[in-house]
Amino acid sequence: MAKRPRGIAERAFVWTGGGLFVFALACTAWWYWRALGRTTIAAEDRTARLAFDVWLFSIFAVHHSVFARTGIKSWVARVVPERLMRSVYVWIASLLLIALCGLWRPLGGVLYRAPRAVALVLTAVQLAGAFVTWRAVRAIDALELAGIRESIASDALQNTGPYRLVRHPIYLGWMLIVFCSATLTVDRLAFATISSCYLILAIPWEERALEAVFGDAYARYKRSVPWRVIPYVY
Repeated sequence: MAKRPRGIAERAFVWTGGGLFVFALACTAWWYWRALGRTTIAAEDRTARLAFDVWLFSIFAVHHSVFARTGIKSWVARVVPERLMRSVYVWIASLLLIALCGLWRPLGGVLYRAPRAVALVLTAVQLAGAFVTWRAVRAIDALELAGIRESIASDALQNTGPYRLVRHPIYLGWMLIVFCSATLTVDRLAFATISSCYLILAIPWEERALEAVFGDAYARYKRSVPWRVIPYVY
């Protein structure tokens, strides 16, 4: 069945959502480098602050995981046209990500400051992580990821480029970026650990969904690429 073309209002909605998606990523990058780089230790109980930050990230994470479930999608489809499902998801995720950056309760403190030579190596690793992420996003269509272009159920399974190295290269790129800071503050480590734990926990759910869509093709892909995120480790 041919998909109904989007009207002017719907096109404005999805493009605005795509712009918000880019803005949210830019906010997160700035927040990681500047806000999470603070070294002044919080005067209040840091355990309570950390608990709040974990709770805050959990709201963002639950949306990502629950919204992707088939049952929830079917329920949302009763009120949201299928052609706008991805855009609605992007809108909510972007707003939650911006809220996360704004409401995060800083812990303060620095764990290490790498000497210049080591800092250059760590920066190179972060750039490599950014490159892996870019290649992976490019392979799956950035416009679809941002909710601008409609996804097609028959889209081919991605198994080229960084997807030949690990099954979830975007997660690999993310971990290289957030863990390899030349100045590792307590806040950066907390954010890197919380977000990476969520990604690892979410992988089995995500792969079950991919198996439901691609069937035997995904099973063959898993055999040919045994590593989920970290080559030769996991």
